Amino acid sequence: MDESGVRSPEPVWVVAANVVAWRRCGVGGQELRPGTKFFKGGAKVYVAKVYWGPGGHRVTAAGRERHTGRWIVIDTATRHLYGFRPKLVHTPRVLERLREHRYAHGFTTADYAVDAAATLEQYARRYRAATAAGSAHPERCLCHACLTGEGAYADGSDRAAAAG
Repeated sequence: MDESGVRSPEPVWVVAANVVAWRRCGVGGQELRPGTKFFKGGAKVYVAKVYWGPGGHRVTAAGRERHTGRWIVIDTATRHLYGFRPKLVHTPRVLERLREHRYAHGFTTADYAVDAAATLEQYARRYRAATAAGSAHPERCLCHACLTGEGAYADGSDRAAAAG
């Protein structure tokens, strides 16, 4: 309970992640866009639900909207997120938004959140590598794979030789 006598919501386990700074899009992945339509690059989001059926392509995430700063809950592509990690959330606004969207339980246990975070990180890497696979990155590419070096090992191109 807080000072006003209102009971605080129970904390829940979720998977926290960050939005990629730049993402490839367009024909052949030659266009770069910052963040996503709803989240700024680098924004912290809380994954409350994963759609495992189609291979974890999409997740339900809560985070601060890029233009207004309001808390929103939306479905987004797994490839637009990175740095998945389990997190016990105490923030009342996040818990309130999750409750409004019927995701108040989050991930049931810490172990499940750890497993989900590891699996989502693998899926995100795989899906980023598959985006515009086979086409060259633009010069001085700023996409997440190039900035972190993960693209060098995903596509097996000459970037792998330069990185190693």
